[in-house]
Amino acid sequence: MTGRAFGAALANAGLGPDAAARKVVLFEHALAVLQARQSGPLAGSVRGLHVPGRIEVFGKHTDYAGGRSLICATDRGIVAVAIARDDQRLVVIDAATRTEVALELGADVVASGPVWATYVEAVARRVARNFPSSLGGATIAFASDLPQAAGLSSSSALVVAVFLALAGVSPIEECAEYGDAIHTPEDLAGYMATLENGLSYGRLAGDRGVGTFGGSEDHTAMLCCHAGMLSQYAFCPVRREADVALQDDLVFVVAASGVVAQKTGAAREAYNRAALAAGTVLERWNQVTGRLDLSLAAACTAAPDAPERIRDALARTGGDSTFPAAALRDRFDQFCEESLTIVPAASAAFAAGDVAAVGTLAARSQWLAERCLGNQVPETVHLARAAPLLGALASSAFGAGFGGSVWALVTRGRAASFLEDWRGDYLARFPGRSAGCTFFETRPGSPVIRA
Repeated sequence: MTGRAFGAALANAGLGPDAAARKVVLFEHALAVLQARQSGPLAGSVRGLHVPGRIEVFGKHTDYAGGRSLICATDRGIVAVAIARDDQRLVVIDAATRTEVALELGADVVASGPVWATYVEAVARRVARNFPSSLGGATIAFASDLPQAAGLSSSSALVVAVFLALAGVSPIEECAEYGDAIHTPEDLAGYMATLENGLSYGRLAGDRGVGTFGGSEDHTAMLCCHAGMLSQYAFCPVRREADVALQDDLVFVVAASGVVAQKTGAAREAYNRAALAAGTVLERWNQVTGRLDLSLAAACTAAPDAPERIRDALARTGGDSTFPAAALRDRFDQFCEESLTIVPAASAAFAAGDVAAVGTLAARSQWLAERCLGNQVPETVHLARAAPLLGALASSAFGAGFGGSVWALVTRGRAASFLEDWRGDYLARFPGRSAGCTFFETRPGSPVIRA
């Protein structure tokens, strides 16, 4: 495959010309790195693919509890180039830094090397565990224009890229185990999430994952959303509820704050705490009622008065050394309002072209994140509050929190000047973030493109 052919595939899939041109540069760079590892011409067919990042427009920390999100893909992402090997080794190379991870495809394999080795290892283990009859090695080079550890799901994009690149040069998708469990893009998104959270997917046995208790929102945006569209999904299992077109004259400007949102160490513990709090609320509800609801969303919709009954159950059972009673009540209130009220209302507002309502809902979602989730940092708080003052129609932080990014909705003609004003305001307030922050504009992008 050539860069020109890859660019044509991207254009045919709906990626805009500027974005497609950037991806061709990334593809050619990754291909050159792959070629440099060979002693002669590349043998066999070269497979290329693009995995986008995502914007969580609404739906903060809802997916792993079975709630709703309003999501879209971005036009930034990871480009991967793969070629089959004649052994069962997986070699993945970051074309920008020339760092690599090389390991056997094995159910108990342990990787070392860069931080992102954890995600490659998770793919290698699960492929070996779930599809042992279809193992074939691959050498993969990737390049990215997606900011890393910025709340745009670069880590999930890498997981999806490595799995799909490996599947592109080996018969994983043709084996019986795959065919029995995965029939739709939504199924694949649900399975991809389990590579990270370690859960089983049907008969496809899980393992330790990467140590995060996340859901499948990120993978769903990458695999199932459409260019120009926002998609409302519910989770556990993944199911599409609505699609709404973003008005042609509107774009997202994204500010990656430069505060690293890496899901490792203390940051991972803070991220997982929100998931554990949601799980504790569900446990208290099931304990008091004798029910066996499998998700917090299912508990919330068990009856019209279920939310109030859950609050009553929390009041009766109180707090403990891990979660004070007030923390559980705050976590439940945030989940309930975000999933049951804000997400569907935002979908309706976008469909009606009511950007004022979108702005109001975004401000409420941001307040809940600051007050109830407690996952915001001064940089993201400032960005979200400054954007409307500078002319944005709506703005909110998104992703895991504890750093990361903020989106702002602006008119297309105003986007370039708004971006510069927003960046200037931010750096005047946080000059120490100048080296790490990134500002860019995007329309809702295409899902994964395989060429």
